Amino acid sequence: MSSRLVGVGVGPGDPELVTVKGVNALRAADVVVVPVMDTGERGRAEATVLHYVPEDKVVRVVFALNERTDRARREAAWDAAGAAVAGLLEQHGSVAFATIGDPNVYSTFTYLAQTIAGLVPGVVVETVPGITAMQDLAARSGAVLTEGTEPLTLVPVTAGSAVLKEALAGPGTVVAYKFGRQAAEVAEALKENGRLADAVWGSALGLPEESVRPAAELDGTPLPYLSTLIAPPRRDGGRGGKL
Repeated sequence: MSSRLVGVGVGPGDPELVTVKGVNALRAADVVVVPVMDTGERGRAEATVLHYVPEDKVVRVVFALNERTDRARREAAWDAAGAAVAGLLEQHGSVAFATIGDPNVYSTFTYLAQTIAGLVPGVVVETVPGITAMQDLAARSGAVLTEGTEPLTLVPVTAGSAVLKEALAGPGTVVAYKFGRQAAEVAEALKENGRLADAVWGSALGLPEESVRPAAELDGTPLPYLSTLIAPPRRDGGRGGKL
């Protein structure tokens, strides 16, 4: 039988936001892999997974999750991680890879799947969607992501603040991921584009240290790396005004 690799989105951190299909996929797999930066670390994905599967079924695999400057080191880390997961597939046959959020939205799973496809001939790769941070933040803050014909733009601020500024100058809601280290630049961009009043940010959603705050309170202090921002457009047309 073919080996099977399943990327399972486990949401932003609240274990209650893992879907029934996600839980079933985690329990059906022979091994559940969780990505970490250090073998001694218990990351958010692992903490969520342990609500549904026993600890002896979980294997930590080190990824260069934040490596952006040293391409050779990043590629070597991806290759090593791929080789480790390929070994697990050969030994067990069925591996689930747990990723925070969704496996098809800025996920490490994308790179792993590409690597595994070249290492394990005939491997079947599947994904199970997960709740994203922007959806959870919208629910927790009361922010409406889209109405009517509004577009929705998602940008990673790790690509630079210019990308965010360009998006804020356009129509519709803008969601920014991973903006914590550039909080001061983000606050300035919101002010310049008249988006500050209705914007909201959040971090550690669903966890004890959760923070959900108005963007107007941003004072330039660096925030957690995985902070998420929602900046809705002005909605002055009343109910259904964007239809």
